[in-house]
Amino acid sequence: MEEETEVTVDGVTYKLSELSDAAKEQVASLQFVEAQMTELNAKLAVFQTARNAYQAALQQLVPRLKQ
Repeated sequence: MEEETEVTVDGVTYKLSELSDAAKEQVASLQFVEAQMTELNAKLAVFQTARNAYQAALQQLVPRLKQ
């Protein structure tokens, strides 16, 4: 048995089937944007890891200052 999708707005939970078409469109838009944000956050983590690796490699390649 498949459970119906629900959305919560201002602390009130609604079944998706009970919402107007306009509200369903907004839910779809929110879901799309949230998926894009999740993807961007994953890419950002990859870029941050790469940046850290490049920084570490550069630190090994530049001359050390004598103290």
